[in-house]
Amino acid sequence: MPVLLYGLEACPLNKAAVNSLDFVVKRFSMKLFKTNNIDIVRNCRKKFAFKLSSVLLAHRSEHFS
Repeated sequence: MPVLLYGLEACPLNKAAVNSLDFVVKRFSMKLFKTNNIDIVRNCRKKFAFKLSSVLLAHRSEHFS
């Protein structure tokens, strides 16, 4: 995840780019937990505190400015 988000807090991203990053995280989670059920994926991410890239990017951008 750090490699995916490296330096992005300094770049202005539009909504489509942020959604693309979230898609990567969602697909990775589906492969990691070996399921296609998005509810299971959300529950697993919640239990492991694995946040979407949009949430992490917003948090990191606050500290950058």
